[in-house]
Amino acid sequence: MEKLNDNQDGDIIIEKGVAPIRKEFLIERCPTNNVVDKKNDEFISGVENDDNSENKRKISNDNGSENHGDNDDDENTNEKRKKKMRGQNKQRRGQMHKAVKQLGETRNHRICRAYFRENKCPFGDKCTFSHDIDAYLKENPDRNDIGDHCPNFERYGKCNAGIFCRYGSGHLRDGHFNVIDEEKYERISREDRTMNYLSKDVQFQLRKRKYDFSEANRFSQQICSVDNIRLAELKKEPRPKPLKRTIDFRGKLYLAPLTTVGNLPFRRICKEFGADITCGEMAVCSSLLEGSSSEWALIRRHSTEDIFGVQLCGSGPDQLARCAQIISNECDVDFIDLNMGCPIDLVYRKGAGCALMERRRKLDNIIYSVTSVTNIPFTLKMRTGVHNGKNIAKNLINSLREWPRNRLAMIAIHGRSREQRYTKSADWSYIGECAVDAHQSSINNNDDNNDYKPLPIFGSGDIISYEDYYEKLEKYNVDGIMIGRGALIKPWIFTEIKEKRVWDIRSSERMDILRRYVNYGLSNWGSDREGVEKTRWFLLEWLSFLHRYIPVGLLERLPQQINDRPPRYRGRDDLETLMSSSLCRDWISISEMLLGPVDDGFQFIPKHKASSY
Repeated sequence: MEKLNDNQDGDIIIEKGVAPIRKEFLIERCPTNNVVDKKNDEFISGVENDDNSENKRKISNDNGSENHGDNDDDENTNEKRKKKMRGQNKQRRGQMHKAVKQLGETRNHRICRAYFRENKCPFGDKCTFSHDIDAYLKENPDRNDIGDHCPNFERYGKCNAGIFCRYGSGHLRDGHFNVIDEEKYERISREDRTMNYLSKDVQFQLRKRKYDFSEANRFSQQICSVDNIRLAELKKEPRPKPLKRTIDFRGKLYLAPLTTVGNLPFRRICKEFGADITCGEMAVCSSLLEGSSSEWALIRRHSTEDIFGVQLCGSGPDQLARCAQIISNECDVDFIDLNMGCPIDLVYRKGAGCALMERRRKLDNIIYSVTSVTNIPFTLKMRTGVHNGKNIAKNLINSLREWPRNRLAMIAIHGRSREQRYTKSADWSYIGECAVDAHQSSINNNDDNNDYKPLPIFGSGDIISYEDYYEKLEKYNVDGIMIGRGALIKPWIFTEIKEKRVWDIRSSERMDILRRYVNYGLSNWGSDREGVEKTRWFLLEWLSFLHRYIPVGLLERLPQQINDRPPRYRGRDDLETLMSSSLCRDWISISEMLLGPVDDGFQFIPKHKASSY
């Protein structure tokens, strides 16, 4: 963290990297040297659990004694370990799964959830699960312990959780009868619904490998067997399936695909604040083709998402072509995006994500095979390169602009390399160079042909205010901007951009946003114990970003910079101070205000370590 110094007049001078908080809101200054007390002021940024954070700062030798780094080898080892763990919390692997798994509805017998929800069982006497409602009620006296008002029942007139609902006292009668307002349910569900559910029949075909992928196999085998001369000819051939819908990406506000935190409830919040384009979380092709329910849940779309895409992660033309074919056949999406920017080691080693930037021939094969089996626009999202100081995106774009626009609709560039992850600032100058090259005329120099219009380029990185947005948009000649972390820190950024104003949003308004998010989460994941805990978990993941927002009324100058860390400060009220906390226990306290108390022993470690604030 940077220093805070006083000049001769007593005014605060805030150095680069420190957010300029107004003097009256600052706390805990060190009286001896006029420097922020780092021991008390260190921001965990949500990366460490409060109970074991101090232990993680220490390095122990084989005897268990504390090692202060006197040995050069130990210092090097520690540095390598810190570099390897940067940006990730590997110790949290499977943490949510374990927590949800422990939430058994009963301890002694397995229960029939269908019977308890609808008071009837599709298997009748052949059902091997328990139908003993009295035993369940006896074992779960606190099953509806959160509140009397079920958000799902009040919104839709029906709660699919039935007797399992944690708000069940609002819609249960005589202990177990679920009240349903059928007229209201039919009316509301037509305008407020979730789409793209995978049918059981298709899931069975995928798991038994009986789904017909003959078309995808034919195109992928065809393109993989041709030489470079034949490939150049195939690029000029008309697309087998005309586009069902063309999308004008230029100038639209694009919410970036965000793993874990970019879930459907969060996208609904961003749509309410003015996002034009939304994209689902990264879906792994191999899991989709296996019929994984959890992976197909990433494809779901809410009816309010008028321009919605899915992002696929894969390494082979045949694999991606099959996914594109089944998504085109079974789902309602407006575009398919190929992930070429994921920096995770596991993805990179399999030849997917950023690794595709170094495999141009394979990328050409993917574009041809995917666009041949589907009538949906195809886009790419990449980084500036793989290694620091070796940007390759511009050279890649120069070859990709040969593809006609009915096959390649848009490219988004994140202004960092794979090795950078999210450290340092995004290289917008390089993004601008890529945009200039992409906007040149096609190889045919035929501007009257819509198939060879200039390739649209979106930039991404470090956008957290409307000033940042319009400055980058005008200065670097991009066609639009994709917003990721900025939307997580302040989802109302879309409103600020459209209205060109700074919104000094109060803590009560932010709490209302969280309450809406929770209601959307309960609608998406359910209001039973498992659904409540999933909603809580994703809320905590979002709070690990949301706490970084610094209220406008507390800043000496605007706008807030995305990588500036604030010194310790207090808000204008207790809730604002609580929301600014970087401690996991305070995020849990906020979740308890909305979802009731957590179970004993509950722990949370966020997925994103955020080495860059």
